[in-house]
Amino acid sequence: MAIIHRCQLELHDSLYYATREIGRLYETEPVIHNYALCYALGLVDSEVYSTRVSEEHSYRYFCPEQVPKYEEHLTPLNQQGIYITPARSLSHAAVLHTWKYADNRYHVEMEKTQKNIPSFGRAKEIAPESRFEFFAIAEKPLKLPRWIRLGKWMSKAEVTVKELPLTKRSPGDFTVSFPLNPLDVMFSYRVLSYDTINMPPVSLIRNVRLHGEFYSFEKSNLKVPAQMQYCFRGS
Repeated sequence: MAIIHRCQLELHDSLYYATREIGRLYETEPVIHNYALCYALGLVDSEVYSTRVSEEHSYRYFCPEQVPKYEEHLTPLNQQGIYITPARSLSHAAVLHTWKYADNRYHVEMEKTQKNIPSFGRAKEIAPESRFEFFAIAEKPLKLPRWIRLGKWMSKAEVTVKELPLTKRSPGDFTVSFPLNPLDVMFSYRVLSYDTINMPPVSLIRNVRLHGEFYSFEKSNLKVPAQMQYCFRGS
């Protein structure tokens, strides 16, 4: 029987990543993708993963190439029986930052330029003290780091973990209260209804109603899908 860890994440810095770009506005959706959480929690650099790749391909401090390798990095978690869900907002606020940049062509030797006209953009970020929740499903208790970093600015966040008392695993129709990665449920469940959250690298779904097996808990309406694992297009 799986162990369900209820994890809460509190931001200590503003969090930024470009969920969508609207002209000069770069907006951060108050949802954290499960791929991003796996990297931030250090699961990609787990012992099993480290035995399969060399140090030069470690993504903890340096990325030698800008080519995502989600399937290569996350498939070992299926073999370990570990799955991390996307994180939903429990409470959040947004902050708007304006940044400017200039035309730097005058730095290039012998290149003519006109006026040095600055331009600008705006980033809508998630404010410090915002709180998120996600679930970690594993075959044995997980020891997750207390402090992680997220987003483009490597924002600091605190993680607290509570193991939930599992009651039973049942089949049937059920509704999930947190966002899901559609690729990770489409092969094991019949998806009855959902709303889409458009974001890279894989759009998420929420308010999802599924048919299949789920975990339930005492004194709680929480339902967690029991057959989630990392899947990828074409796999």
